[in-house]
Amino acid sequence: MSYADGMAAMNLEFSSRVPRTEFSACHHWELVKTVTGIDVSSKSNEAEREKARIAFMKEWNYDFVWNVLIHNQIYDGKYTKMGHAVYATDGEDYDTELFQYFTEPEDVLKFDFDAELGQRDIKQLTRDFNNNYADVSKVATDAVNTSGIYVTLMSGLIEMLGWDMLLLTAGIYPEEFGDFTNRYAKWMQQYFEALAETDFPVVKIHDDIVWTAGAFLNPEWYRKYIFPNYKKYFAPLIESGKKIIYTCDGNFSAFIDDIADSGVNGFIMEPLTDMKYIAEKYGKTHVFVGNADTNVLLRGTKEDIYNEVKRCMDIGKSCPGFFMAVGNHIPSNTPIENALYYNECYEKLGRR
Repeated sequence: MSYADGMAAMNLEFSSRVPRTEFSACHHWELVKTVTGIDVSSKSNEAEREKARIAFMKEWNYDFVWNVLIHNQIYDGKYTKMGHAVYATDGEDYDTELFQYFTEPEDVLKFDFDAELGQRDIKQLTRDFNNNYADVSKVATDAVNTSGIYVTLMSGLIEMLGWDMLLLTAGIYPEEFGDFTNRYAKWMQQYFEALAETDFPVVKIHDDIVWTAGAFLNPEWYRKYIFPNYKKYFAPLIESGKKIIYTCDGNFSAFIDDIADSGVNGFIMEPLTDMKYIAEKYGKTHVFVGNADTNVLLRGTKEDIYNEVKRCMDIGKSCPGFFMAVGNHIPSNTPIENALYYNECYEKLGRR
């Protein structure tokens, strides 16, 4: 665990080892217990779990920790709830509650963000971001921490509308839906203005603009309504000197250049996105994080796991801003021995 190594990568400087982060591994309680020796489970209280998470991140040398503050809490209940499948240990995240805020596409198109949700106090938002950053920094004390925004644009529309209403509205009224998207972005700009005024150097921006197969709307729609708004969002962050680290799930290979052009400093991706292309075109100018495939850890042999880590290292090791990670999480059903061997391969192959 090294803030120095993490910030070196953020500043595109080489360190003696490839820095590293992971997603969800510190909530895989059997793995955490095995690595740290702390008797912890999903039934432990939050203080016990936090103690174990901190110890695990130190043992696995996290140099960068993924965190954002702004989720759907900013919509004051005006969003759609789609439930949640089992992911966490013992299915504690399983949720069958469903509700649809918007019932017709026309309701979407006439939604007035300022009237319904209002403007926020920018100074208070900045304090909230700074407090969130301070809180997470107490957990990962020697790593690059962040705060940021989850519901940037497309992810915000998904949260508010749900998939069915989003696709229905966009399909029937593509231009009008684009206007709605612009209005959302204009309302969200206040959060980016506040984030630009914070005290910390690295910010996290999350937006799931695609799914597994890639774009789910016409690519030109994205270029008309998504990426121009990104440039507006990121302008104050760039002016303030922040490092902007962007996350998108699914396969955003078709939009790598568009995202880079919007002003981000780094990419976090799942294995579906072409990390080799990022390394070859942006490996000297951008940070990138990933992108080992969790399916290899779930089902593969030791040879498969070694080869997957080697694939990532072969792509990223010669790039100063590369962080190793399993790009699509290490969930709690990952076999302990496979996760441990993955870490062993990282430690062996990550030395420069």
